Amino acid sequence: MQNRIPTRDPIGKELRRNRAQRRVGLGSKCACGEPKPEALIAGSDSMICAECQRKEKGLSVMDRHHVAGQANHDLTVPLPANDHRSILTPAMYDWPKKTRENPTGSPLLAAAACIRGFCDTVIYLIDKLIYWVAELLEALHEVLVCEFGENYWQVLKIKCTTRQR
Repeated sequence: MQNRIPTRDPIGKELRRNRAQRRVGLGSKCACGEPKPEALIAGSDSMICAECQRKEKGLSVMDRHHVAGQANHDLTVPLPANDHRSILTPAMYDWPKKTRENPTGSPLLAAAACIRGFCDTVIYLIDKLIYWVAELLEALHEVLVCEFGENYWQVLKIKCTTRQR
């Protein structure tokens, strides 16, 4: 997603990604097309992602993601395993280490983790559930303009409740 909140530690993020890439090999991907190195299983005979490996074993492809981190809150949400491994878990490594690990059980760090986890999860959901809709509407707009002209909504008699020009 293009509108991602900037990382606190871009060098650390890139180092973690490069490490994951080296574990599975440059350009590796699963037969299903999954290319994210964090989702791929290092050392597998033929490159396979976590979800495909689980399907082969008859297991669920869903993980239980601790939104605020296991050290901070018990709440979990189901997520596809590949996204859990490659998007939301790595996002937690961008949090301050004390917040992520909360070794003393600080309620303030736990609260900070709840906020960070909520933000990461909402950004993930926006990317997976909503952002594509904006791109679809923009593409449809172009098709309608080509087919019916710049004011296609008037030609098609579509009521517009947004600001009128």
